[in-house]
Amino acid sequence: MKRRAIVSATLAAPLVAALPRRVVAASGSTRTHALSLLGEPRYKPGFTHFSYVNPDAPKGGEVTLAAIGSFDSFNPFIVRGVPAAGVSMLWMTLLRGSQDEASTEYAHLAEAIELANDRTWVAFELHPDAVWHDGRPITAEDVAWTFATLRQHGRPFFRAYWADVTNVLVEGPRRVVFRFKDGSNRELPLILGQLSVLPKHWWEGRDFTRPLLEPPLGSGAYRIESFEAGRTVTYRRVPDFWGRDLPTKKGTDNFDVMRYEYFRDATVAFEAFKAGQIDFRTENIAKEWATGYDFPARRRGLVKLEEIPHELPTGMQAFVMNIRRPLFQDRRVREALMLAFDFEWSNRNLFFDAYARTTSYFSNSELASSGLPEGEELKLLERFRGRVPEEVFSREFKLPVTDGSGNNRENLRRALTLLQQAGWTVRNQRLVDAQGRPFSFELLLSSPSFERVALPYAQQLQRLGIEMRVRTVDTAQYQARMDSFDFDMTVDVFGQSLSPGNEQRDYWTCAKAREEGSRNSIGICDPVIDELVELVISAPDREQLIIRTRALDRVLLWGHYVVPHWHSRTFRVAFWDKFDRPATPPRYGLGFDTWWIDPERERRLAEARRSG
Repeated sequence: MKRRAIVSATLAAPLVAALPRRVVAASGSTRTHALSLLGEPRYKPGFTHFSYVNPDAPKGGEVTLAAIGSFDSFNPFIVRGVPAAGVSMLWMTLLRGSQDEASTEYAHLAEAIELANDRTWVAFELHPDAVWHDGRPITAEDVAWTFATLRQHGRPFFRAYWADVTNVLVEGPRRVVFRFKDGSNRELPLILGQLSVLPKHWWEGRDFTRPLLEPPLGSGAYRIESFEAGRTVTYRRVPDFWGRDLPTKKGTDNFDVMRYEYFRDATVAFEAFKAGQIDFRTENIAKEWATGYDFPARRRGLVKLEEIPHELPTGMQAFVMNIRRPLFQDRRVREALMLAFDFEWSNRNLFFDAYARTTSYFSNSELASSGLPEGEELKLLERFRGRVPEEVFSREFKLPVTDGSGNNRENLRRALTLLQQAGWTVRNQRLVDAQGRPFSFELLLSSPSFERVALPYAQQLQRLGIEMRVRTVDTAQYQARMDSFDFDMTVDVFGQSLSPGNEQRDYWTCAKAREEGSRNSIGICDPVIDELVELVISAPDREQLIIRTRALDRVLLWGHYVVPHWHSRTFRVAFWDKFDRPATPPRYGLGFDTWWIDPERERRLAEARRSG
């Protein structure tokens, strides 16, 4: 093929030109309706809807949801600004994942997919009916422009996620091709399918790098109807939405209006729910779930509580240490801080025994490491012997356990020994270094709800002579400080899927430790971890992916970078009794977008409210 116009991912304003001929790899290509990393897709060509939806669900009604903090932007793709809740509903992605199978995506905005048999390129052909809300067609040029713009001006995540894309070619009004440096990155075609396509013509003349408080042009089922910056935003369903009958959309987007009301903290938002100002909420505080829903509407049956099981990997939530700070650069110090946290006491006294301890960065999945490495995993890790903690090979990773009584003396004794080995001593009941400087740091929080967990932890640390100050700030300040890594310790979540891949670069690698706005909040910069991440990304099959991910998990755990928290295997939801939903829930999601408002239930609820 002759060399044609190429859209470079490094250009701010790339030149896009049509190519008259298709890219054809020497090994050929396959045209398909879906991509999967785990074998054949569940849904065959010509399927009409996902099994976890009601394709005949009625449309109508309004739902009000709560958001915490504030917002000042409708551009969720950049570091600057705090994006409005729900804003991602405005744009379609090329492909859409199924919530009842893992690592599988189906044609969505794209009508068809063409994948090189050697996986060195993927092409997307856009649906011929796809239009923006202003009626203009969505084009391959929009796709190429979006990719280049996000890669240059978007959050650092995009550059890590798409690092193996070499160029983008527009071969016609509806066909766009992404070419890769090689075929080893099996996940990359699915990752590109997750691209939210933006309208090039609307953004021309606007500064993409700045927060946006003008309703942007979209292509999805909803558009912004009204908003008050920082307080409320209302989305209205587009009645003539072009994609309403797509098999990936059938039975979803059933509410006419979705409204997000902002509250200063979770406590105020909960009171608004109890007062009937909020229709639906997920509960992530065990104490509230156990004791907080004893109010009149709940006793009258007007509010329903349900626990909906799921099979999602739960990833890692934890107290995260910023190892860019000298205070946390010694692994023994980090292990000591982990030993001081008494999960069993917290679970019994704060969480009503509702949680399981998280013991892996890939918890609740087959990707989690356990026991000692053996077989192919051990063979893989052997190449790093001497460059990773020796415990990786000799000890099973286990978190400290207590009897839940609050007597954490044995673990604190072990912690103090580690601190002393790291050069710290106790003077006048304070832990100090060789220069007499105290061990003192700040825990940065974005929600007061975590204070009840953090304060007992601070008391345990105080017994070691460590001062941990707990500081809660508003959402905007928290986001700004996280983006610039301006914190000592915080609470963070590293979400995972059943097929980890390119996102691991943003979590753990050296390049991202130095790039503001990345997800490497810990500041990890270890050549071994960099190499393991690349091995995960290039895993040739499922078996190797499991082996390599477990090896990565094991090295991360023995680095003692975090104080692991806990997880639940159910969604806890509370809602006013006006909803109905499909009989079959999805395995890997809550599926609230498949719910609908039952007019008869809504009528009965309104009557009950009027009657007091």
